[in-house]
Amino acid sequence: MKVCKFGGTSVGTVERMKHVAELISKSTPKIVVLSATAGTTNHLEEIAASLFNRDIEQAHEKITRLEFQFIDFANELLTDESTKREAIDYILDRFQRLWQFINDEFTSVEEKEVLAQGELISTALLHFYLRERKIANILLSAFDFMRTGPEGEPDLKYIEEKLQVQLAQYPGINLFITQGYICKNAYNETDNLKRGGSDYTASLIGAAIRAEEIQIWTDIDGMHNNDPREVTGTRSVKHLSFNEAEQLAFYGAKILHPFCIAPARKRNIPVRLLNSMNPQAEGTLISDLQDDNIIKAIAAKDNIFYVKFESKHNLCPYQFISKIFDTFAKYRTPLCLLVSSNQDVSVAIDNSEHLCKILAELEQYAKILMEDRMSIVSVVGNMRWQYAGVEAQIIEALADIPLRMISYGSNDSDVAFVIKTEDKKRALQALSNRLFEPETDKIVK
Repeated sequence: MKVCKFGGTSVGTVERMKHVAELISKSTPKIVVLSATAGTTNHLEEIAASLFNRDIEQAHEKITRLEFQFIDFANELLTDESTKREAIDYILDRFQRLWQFINDEFTSVEEKEVLAQGELISTALLHFYLRERKIANILLSAFDFMRTGPEGEPDLKYIEEKLQVQLAQYPGINLFITQGYICKNAYNETDNLKRGGSDYTASLIGAAIRAEEIQIWTDIDGMHNNDPREVTGTRSVKHLSFNEAEQLAFYGAKILHPFCIAPARKRNIPVRLLNSMNPQAEGTLISDLQDDNIIKAIAAKDNIFYVKFESKHNLCPYQFISKIFDTFAKYRTPLCLLVSSNQDVSVAIDNSEHLCKILAELEQYAKILMEDRMSIVSVVGNMRWQYAGVEAQIIEALADIPLRMISYGSNDSDVAFVIKTEDKKRALQALSNRLFEPETDKIVK
């Protein structure tokens, strides 16, 4: 069985949803994970913001507008009057819950319930359309099997057990539809896997059922070797190892959720990135195989904070480093990059929620320099140290760009550095020009 995830853009219009139905209607057994139609989650976030602010008039207007959008979508998608009526009744039922929040207390728990409605309605519409076309399918609720534990991490054992029970109820059915992104938490409250979480859902489901393959369908021909929004002349990458794909996703490649590789790697399930607008394109295959192509792709991550800690020497070196690590851990703030020299430590982070508290606790031990509006640029590939010359090419390409921090050697998959965001576009183009020329592949091993 395969797991196929389709993003919001892939089902953003009636014609595109029909196209997805064509792609998944073949007899190969599969579970289809669907995001909310394009723009829906943004609209629901605006509704939630209005409800938080108790701006009832604005919330009323936004709920009404989205409700009619979905009803119009159903009217255009479906032709059978009985099926159409059933679909519209379902939409009205889901929106009845939104209308209740106009007068009810509204907290972060209710916000998650509001955000869930996009996935619930979108998957239901695809289910009704497939049924109208006499294509047997079962609509599964992610709430019945997708759950996170007390620490907010997905509970794979629970997911596996509950999903197998769900599937066993429908012998002979080859097509299942379910929601990405949404889940229940350890307290049985409606929750979600954050933005882009549908990829994560697909990977978790794939791991749970030990799928033959996990397919992530977007509107791009696989993973590109650089950001096509910033750089000219990019091309898709045919193959990546799990480590390479994970690094690219973590460092800003928008096509893939950074957490979705781990479950697939755990069960050694290939992940294939495909284009729903161009199904014939080869896309990108992600697997445990490592080929000899040294440099695969470049990615950039914005909204980075660079912090340098210069020791005041009131702690011995190992205590100083331990204090820094312990403080970041205390506030559950992960480090994107870390470098150290003697007693000085530099870090790059992308979560500044608790940064002020962290710096306040550490200022008695260190002189602190902090810079914002920074970016991490990562060159990803088969970066084993035996491959001489790779680092020199990277540095040469960036000769005219100030580098605030360089990280190399922590793994065999990337060289990363921190620069000002205003220099990012220039850095990405310079690296592309230098690293993806034909002679790049001729580096002596």
